[in-house]
Amino acid sequence: MADALLAGLLAGYGVAIPVGAIAILVIGLTARTSIRVGAAAALGVATADGLYAVVAVLGGAALAGLIEPIAEPLRWVAVGVLLLLAGTGAWGALRHRADPGRAARTDRSLGTPLRAYGGLLALTLLNPMTILYFTALVLGRRAGTDWSAGAEAIFVLAAFAASASWQLLVASGGSLVGRALSGPRGRLGTALVSSALIAALAIQLLLN
Repeated sequence: MADALLAGLLAGYGVAIPVGAIAILVIGLTARTSIRVGAAAALGVATADGLYAVVAVLGGAALAGLIEPIAEPLRWVAVGVLLLLAGTGAWGALRHRADPGRAARTDRSLGTPLRAYGGLLALTLLNPMTILYFTALVLGRRAGTDWSAGAEAIFVLAAFAASASWQLLVASGGSLVGRALSGPRGRLGTALVSSALIAALAIQLLLN
């Protein structure tokens, strides 16, 4: 049980800590809206990581084999979604730059906690590398030791908890940024920078 707990924590932090498009999106979203919206987005990311951990534990190599052939189409979909988010975020910031009351709002698709949760859950699920990552860890661990059903459950819960704790920390950072840049110009700047970074990461994903 302890081995599964440690493995789950390491797996969750391992997939969550690298700062990529998702983390930047959570930070920018929180900075432009509220900690409630950012926390919901963070939990959406963690839920996707937890679901992929469940899939990896239950499916193993068979599911990895099914995912690999469609990894390229999924990558294109992820690129398209990221570019769409970057474009709508920048357009919304520019459109409402003269209206301080509306400048802090993001696009409607992610403007509430429920939408932020669902949107980030869906976007994170588009990343095929996450399922391959968890599957490789589970298969590698099973090669040495067979886990019981209880140990597998602990692995999944630990992976979710680790990912959630890190994503909530990221969202808290976005909340601090939002308070530091609470004026109309600060909000416009964070929105444009966030959109530019998301677009750059989408292009990098496409090139890789």
